[in-house]
Amino acid sequence: MGNPTNPSDMLNNVPEATLVFWMIKIMSTTVGETGADYLAVHVGLGMAVTGFIMVCILAVSLARQLLARRYVPWVYWLTVVLVSVVGTQITDVLTDKLDVSLYASTAAFAVALAITFAVWYGIERTLSIHTIVTTRRELFYWTAILFTFALGTAAGDLATEALGLGFDLGVFVFAALIAVIAVAHFFSGANAVLAFWLAYILTRPLGASLGDLLSQAQNYGGFGWGTIYTSLAFLTGIVALVAWVTLSTDRPSAKRSA
Repeated sequence: MGNPTNPSDMLNNVPEATLVFWMIKIMSTTVGETGADYLAVHVGLGMAVTGFIMVCILAVSLARQLLARRYVPWVYWLTVVLVSVVGTQITDVLTDKLDVSLYASTAAFAVALAITFAVWYGIERTLSIHTIVTTRRELFYWTAILFTFALGTAAGDLATEALGLGFDLGVFVFAALIAVIAVAHFFSGANAVLAFWLAYILTRPLGASLGDLLSQAQNYGGFGWGTIYTSLAFLTGIVALVAWVTLSTDRPSAKRSA
């Protein structure tokens, strides 16, 4: 067996940014929002216990992901869902337990993400998801993913709650921003790597707003599905799409320009 930090020994360890990728990503962010609320509040575990359990499970899943020598859909997306839950928990603890304002947490996570990108680029000279072929690059990748979830949660709560957009308008605004980025990329030649990471950040508040819109009671502006049914619905969608990807497609070459 070769050294997993040698680019020649690994295939690209993350998926292509296809339509299915974005569908699963948005659903995973919704599960992160509603799943964390369900475990902490409705099951009664509380934030501390929920956070500890999720961090432990995430550590196991991430270790399995890092040991993979190619993209394995169920391992990758399980890790994404768990990072979503943990990212949500981090923001919720700061806001609800430590009384850190959403303005401060949003700014702090934005700085942390910017530093991660700066160090990553400074060492690897690329932020492209098509070149995740070493363990070090993948560690940078997952660190960035964690901060995008935490930042997206804080920014989404800031927009929908502190700034008063509400869940339904929040869904529209974040979806519109992602659409603008997509148009800029496909029709105006905007940088593919920048477009990807901006869209990735925005899918978090979009998914969180969608999860809140579906799960919250009608007198709070939601549809009243509850966290259980909302989480189950989106988990079912994730499982179905991941199974479809696993069974019907081969892993394409990672050698792309973006």
